[in-house]
Amino acid sequence: MSVFAGALDRLFTHAALAEPALWISAGTSEERPIRIIARAPDRVTDFGAGRFVSDTTVVDVRVADLPAPRPRDLIVIGTESFLIQGEPLRDRERLIWTLDLRPA
Repeated sequence: MSVFAGALDRLFTHAALAEPALWISAGTSEERPIRIIARAPDRVTDFGAGRFVSDTTVVDVRVADLPAPRPRDLIVIGTESFLIQGEPLRDRERLIWTLDLRPA
């Protein structure tokens, strides 16, 4: 394990940064508990001469916890359910997935 991977493991187990969630596969209904770091950045979208600001929900998940997330898979965080929209993206080190979510 690299030093970077060890540091990520510590971040994802830290109670103040990460939280538990449940991943449910859209195709097989397989379930797996995962740890996520949630973010909610505003997204600015240009449309013609106007600009729109919208809320987003983005989570980071370790590749070790979730090897192959797909669009339309379900992520349950507490009592809220979200669908993965768009293709999941991995970081440069291939250790973290970034998932763009929308309410289910």
